[in-house]
Amino acid sequence: MNPPTSGSSAANGTDHTRWFTEEVHAHDSQLKAYLRVSFPAVRDVEDVVQESYLRVWKARMARPIASAKAFLFQVARNLAIDAARETRASPVDPLRDLSTVTVIEDRPSAADALCYQEKVSLVASALTQLPARCREVFILRKFKQVPQREIAAQLGISERTVESQVTRGMKLMETYLRKHGVNGFSRDEK
Repeated sequence: MNPPTSGSSAANGTDHTRWFTEEVHAHDSQLKAYLRVSFPAVRDVEDVVQESYLRVWKARMARPIASAKAFLFQVARNLAIDAARETRASPVDPLRDLSTVTVIEDRPSAADALCYQEKVSLVASALTQLPARCREVFILRKFKQVPQREIAAQLGISERTVESQVTRGMKLMETYLRKHGVNGFSRDEK
């Protein structure tokens, strides 16, 4: 995407264009991978990315942005959530390679990045071991943070079934991760 032009001076426009290219557009492939993995119900990731660029550009015109990457990913996440709500796609796509998810934090250490990638791989493996319905409910509730009532309506099941599937998923995930050397799998652990 080429950045939108504004009525400001040529020098100022050049600075904004350079900022956009270096600080925002540089994360294009990372952003697309993140959206495809995190929001499989979003049919047109490219539209979400383009709209994110436009909103980041407009925000930058109004005020400085401290962390362009973090702001870009947050805008894209919010737009993807809105797009997913609009489509209301009920089946969860098969899990994709979660190892393509990159760390959103600015410049983590190599050790932190490696540790994160190992944890993502273990969680992805654990998810594939869950029964299909349990996995679907678990991903919607725990990863996409869809309300329990909405999941029940979307999947045509009771809220109690949603609750029991999430509980079952947590127990199975914890058992799998414990077998693979990860202890303390809970919402409290970071």
